[in-house]
Amino acid sequence: MYSDTNKLLVWKRSHELALKVYEITKEFPKEEQFGLTSQIRRAAVSIPSNIVEGKSRNSVRDYLRFLLISRGSLEEVKYQLLLSKDLKYISNDSFEITFMIADDVGKLLNGLIKSLEHKLN
Repeated sequence: MYSDTNKLLVWKRSHELALKVYEITKEFPKEEQFGLTSQIRRAAVSIPSNIVEGKSRNSVRDYLRFLLISRGSLEEVKYQLLLSKDLKYISNDSFEITFMIADDVGKLLNGLIKSLEHKLN
C-alpha cells in the first residue's frame, strides 16, 4: 500500500497532518459538522491525496501540478486552524502542535517542488 509514496517524507508528514486534523475536529461543535469541520478535513485529506495522484502520473510536469494543488490545500488548512483556534474550537496547544506539522509539510512540499522545477529547466 503506497510503498513507493510511503518513502516520501512529505507524504508521511501530510498523512500525519490529516490524522491530526481528524483528531482535533472530533471536538468541534455539532453545528460545524457540515461547515468548518467538513472543510478542514477535506483540505487536509487533499494534501496527501494529491501527492499520491501526482506521483502516479509518471510525468514531472503533472507531478508538479499536483504538488502545487497540495500546497494550496495546505494553506487552506493553516488558515482554518487559525480560525478554529480563534473560535475557541481548539486549544492553543492543539493549534501549535498541528500548525507545526503543517509548517513541516510546507517546507517539505516546497523542497520537492523546487527539485522538480529544477528538473524541468
